[in-house]
Amino acid sequence: MDLLEETVVPEEARDIKQEAREFAAEHIEPNAQEYYERGEYPVDILEEGMEAGLVAQDIGEEYGGRGLSLQQVLAMAEEFYKADAGIALTLQLASFGAEMLEDHGNEEQKEEYLRPVAENEQLTGLAVSEPETGSDMAGMQTTAEKDGDEYVLNGEKYWIGNGVEADWVTVYAKTGDDPNNRYGNYSLFIVPTDTDGYDAEHIPEKMGFRASKQAHIVFDDCRVPEENVIGHEGAGFYMLAEFFNHGRVIVAGHGLGLAAAAIEEAWEFVHDREAFGKSVDEFQAVQHKLADMRMEFESARALTWRAADKVANQEDAGFWAAMAKTKATEVSTQCAEKGMQLHGGRSVLTENRISRVYRDVRIPVIYEGANDIQRNLIYSQTPQ
Repeated sequence: MDLLEETVVPEEARDIKQEAREFAAEHIEPNAQEYYERGEYPVDILEEGMEAGLVAQDIGEEYGGRGLSLQQVLAMAEEFYKADAGIALTLQLASFGAEMLEDHGNEEQKEEYLRPVAENEQLTGLAVSEPETGSDMAGMQTTAEKDGDEYVLNGEKYWIGNGVEADWVTVYAKTGDDPNNRYGNYSLFIVPTDTDGYDAEHIPEKMGFRASKQAHIVFDDCRVPEENVIGHEGAGFYMLAEFFNHGRVIVAGHGLGLAAAAIEEAWEFVHDREAFGKSVDEFQAVQHKLADMRMEFESARALTWRAADKVANQEDAGFWAAMAKTKATEVSTQCAEKGMQLHGGRSVLTENRISRVYRDVRIPVIYEGANDIQRNLIYSQTPQ
């Protein structure tokens, strides 16, 4: 069974998809259970991914990357997440947020900060979420106040990938206080993690994605030069909204990979097990569950790949990205739930992959904007 077959994937993304599949089979899948149990950051697999040219390569060739397209990164995501979500997220977070620097930064910033990430000499991350604020990007409270030729950052960020490991992070902070312009009050900053006043620690263990590490960051009079503003002051919300359209398509790929893993695990289990004198797959109720899983998966995958084209071409990007992210991540939760049911009592054993998938699927429905927020976007941005 090959649920992630290539016919729906555009021609230009098929080679990178095969590279990702081979890498996942050699490096991710054989180590997934061990890293899940240990809950450690998979440095060795990240380094292997860098060596294979599969990390941070959406950055353009002029800055040292491969210039991978949205569709190519989506093809990678499907394959990586089917093998293991935690390790996959570590690989894909290595350059998270750097696209905004590439699109809106100046040449000096790109040479100093973007190139080392593309050349796999540095790691980066994106700091948006806060402890008391979820998906409300116009409600974040971390501030950046101008003081001479510097900005002084104060506040906290939470759930930040690579907050500890990164060399620098892109920080979303409040620079204005105009109640009539909520979306124009925010800016993006390059913040090296060795800056005085930057303190990060790993968030305690999660139930899923255990090989990926997120951080709690505290900014205490953290000073950065005004040259570290990306684009211009007040443009942060709009740059971030555009970035998340691309990101949500990739998160849909996270859901597809997890759903494929759940379906394949369930299929193999019921075909290898007998009950009441016959193979479990012969029961009609079992067949119907598997049929429902497959239908929902194929629907989500078709929507996701259509959305990838729409977002890449800037055609109602927010609408299509929100639909793909919501559908694919929720299908993954449905498939994992049914997979657990089909495994019966054995589903609760941590040694069984389906239990790991079941834990992991709860997370993509939340990150990159919780799905309830996505439904708001789908309604408000529906083309008329």
